[in-house]
Amino acid sequence: MENIITISGMEFYAYHGCFPEEKVIGTRFKVDVMIHCNFMEAAQHDNLEKSINYQTVYALIKEEMAVSSHILEHVCFRIIQRLKNHFSEILKCKITVYKLNPSIGGKTKWVAVTITTART
Repeated sequence: MENIITISGMEFYAYHGCFPEEKVIGTRFKVDVMIHCNFMEAAQHDNLEKSINYQTVYALIKEEMAVSSHILEHVCFRIIQRLKNHFSEILKCKITVYKLNPSIGGKTKWVAVTITTART
């Protein structure tokens, strides 16, 4: 049985980017995360302590989003490492970071980077 926790559409204002203006002005970002784990004991016994707490996941992602990076690839990497280090029960994790309205020389809704990793 596959167990997945998904948190979608987390929004943050952050200072990621290669241009100096992005480090000063900042922009909006969106983050989606899918966490594969075994939460059947939590489901059977209605016990949050046997699952992954969404509020903690959000707080960890928020902390990582507050750390300025040049590229989204690095932001994704840091978030996924932080989640895996905090929650040993993660079997697989997929994180997508979207930069909304990026400055790339034309009208674009967003650009995104996704990393998927399994526990090693």
